[in-house]
Amino acid sequence: MLGEKIGEISGKVTMRRVLPNLGGDPKMETSFQATGSVLGTNIKDTGTYTTIFRPDGTQYGEGQGIMITKDGKTATWTGHGVGTMKKDGTASYRGALYFQTMPSQWSRLNNVAVLFEYAVDAEGNTHSEYWEWK
Repeated sequence: MLGEKIGEISGKVTMRRVLPNLGGDPKMETSFQATGSVLGTNIKDTGTYTTIFRPDGTQYGEGQGIMITKDGKTATWTGHGVGTMKKDGTASYRGALYFQTMPSQWSRLNNVAVLFEYAVDAEGNTHSEYWEWK
């Protein structure tokens, strides 16, 4: 069951590079930095994901990152999702994140999937929203 909205962050793509093809679908690596809040706590999120461009025009991505609170506590995440890119350079993805958390106020995230919507515009500005999936 889709639970409450638990967070929202905005940021900027900091790096993109095309990875060697090795006979498969084209793959791109993207890193970003963002700020916002999760479960009412202000955070800085740094992450990297790889995107595979599939023949049907959709994209599959996998990534990992770390969220850091102002007092230095951390939560790491891994995730995956699917998305599309439009001709104007914008892209949007939907998927799930899985957390390993240190802050006690986030411990419930260790037991659920966190669903996300992620969007990036043509200038590399990012926006994500998160929901707890119970």
